[in-house]
Amino acid sequence: MGQVLIDHLAVVIVIAMIAAVAFWHVWAFYLKPLAIPEAEIDAIVDELIARHGPDAEDWARSYEEEAWYRSDTLQQGRWRRVRRELWRRHKAGEWE
Repeated sequence: MGQVLIDHLAVVIVIAMIAAVAFWHVWAFYLKPLAIPEAEIDAIVDELIARHGPDAEDWARSYEEEAWYRSDTLQQGRWRRVRRELWRRHKAGEWE
């Protein structure tokens, strides 16, 4: 009976570790970037459009990819938000 409890305890610990990693990922990649002010995202988008024109989304994607290679989840989230704003502006006809 004691061995069964130990086996189940190991499963619970593994599940708790997986849940902790999942929570950390959601926090760092999705929730923490939401704390970046909208004005900052707009300023980045405006600068990208002014500097790179129709290639602005490609540049934002490359910055996001660069952050991915460095395992910088906050920067990945920042550039993902920038890309979403670029897409939103493109769909609204504010940018080509």
